[in-house]
Amino acid sequence: MAADPRENVSLAPFTTLGVGGPARFYTRVDDAGALASALDWAERRDLPVLVLGGGSNLVLSDEGHPGLVIHLALRGVAARPSGEAMDVTAAAGEQWDALVAFAADKGWAGIECLSGIPGLVGATPIQNVGAYGQDVAETIVAVEAMDVRSRARVTFDNAACGFGYRMSRFKSDDRGRYVVIGVTFRLRPGGAPALKYAELSRYFTERGAGSPTLAETRRAVIEVRRRKSMVLDPADPNARSVGSFFMNPVIGEAEFDALAARIIADGVAASANEIPHYPGGAGRLKLSAAWLIERAGFRRGYARGAVGLSEKHTLAIVNRGGATAADVVALAREVRDGVRERFGIALLPEPVFVGVGLD
Repeated sequence: MAADPRENVSLAPFTTLGVGGPARFYTRVDDAGALASALDWAERRDLPVLVLGGGSNLVLSDEGHPGLVIHLALRGVAARPSGEAMDVTAAAGEQWDALVAFAADKGWAGIECLSGIPGLVGATPIQNVGAYGQDVAETIVAVEAMDVRSRARVTFDNAACGFGYRMSRFKSDDRGRYVVIGVTFRLRPGGAPALKYAELSRYFTERGAGSPTLAETRRAVIEVRRRKSMVLDPADPNARSVGSFFMNPVIGEAEFDALAARIIADGVAASANEIPHYPGGAGRLKLSAAWLIERAGFRRGYARGAVGLSEKHTLAIVNRGGATAADVVALAREVRDGVRERFGIALLPEPVFVGVGLD
């Protein structure tokens, strides 16, 4: 770590949503030793710490952060055979999409459907990042982290990470306890792409491509995401967001039956089959948050001043220019409460909130 961290550094430019106040102190670290030194520096001054990655899943308060912001810049990618598989270890500061591109070019299957997702590798196990029928929990075999309390380096295998839908131990019970510094993914050389997601399968069916390659799948995913403004693009005003703001609700079958009866009675749908739902594991069903939001009266492009829903994707809350974190939270709360009032379903946010929240 630099001997003297910078003071009063604006954090909004480091986030894809573009909101948030300044950091009282800010530093970048490029190795585990510098990370430990930065943590020591903050501890000696009794300062809270915020670890910042790509800022693609962060809603930061307008007041900023009162302590030390540590920006991860650890780099490096290494690959080694593991039986018939290939273990790829990437440092936390590597760009996630660059790693996906690397794997697809090599012909190593397992993360191709996660193309176009912004952010850094270190964030992927925390959120259990997923899209288009894949999530990182399917391929992660090890997460290396630093214990904030002891500065010890700890390695967690897949089972120890506590993965769930958009969840892990690093986001729940151990939130703030560990800083991810590296992740190992077990990929399949020569493996076929995962085409489990209906929209992706339809993309290839419409083009008569029955057996796409990993590279073709990656290009398709990026094209589909770009149509929804879910790929970072400075020229696209709908891309100034954290991606999907709300998670798809997962409910029990009995709860779904009751919900379907209510929706049919209200005339929102004629049958349960018209309500988007998918297997959610262990006798549960996953609903479409976007469908619920739209049926609650919030259409694409719905706006409240400087913030609004994306014109291309109902799940994205967009900074239309000059928005504050308070603006973002107010709209998110309005959407959440509207869905709960209309359907009795509680939408949970995907991004990490710092210094601000929906409640």
